[in-house]
Amino acid sequence: MNDRVLLSIMAALAVVLISFAAIWPQGYGARSPGPFGHVPIQQTPEMKAAMAREAAAERARKHGGAAAVAGLRTTP
Repeated sequence: MNDRVLLSIMAALAVVLISFAAIWPQGYGARSPGPFGHVPIQQTPEMKAAMAREAAAERARKHGGAAAVAGLRTTP
């Protein structure tokens, strides 16, 4: 294959991949800037509540139920 053709195809592919990476949905990390970003899954209220429940259940398995659940109570 001619180098001119191969390098042109590789350059076009690089531009396409960089453009695709700019608009690909973000994962669990920090929010992307500009119009492409969104709130990461782990920062949504539902996920934070699920993570708190999971952490409390883990503490309950390790140290007994009453000590782990005491931190989740909202009323004295």
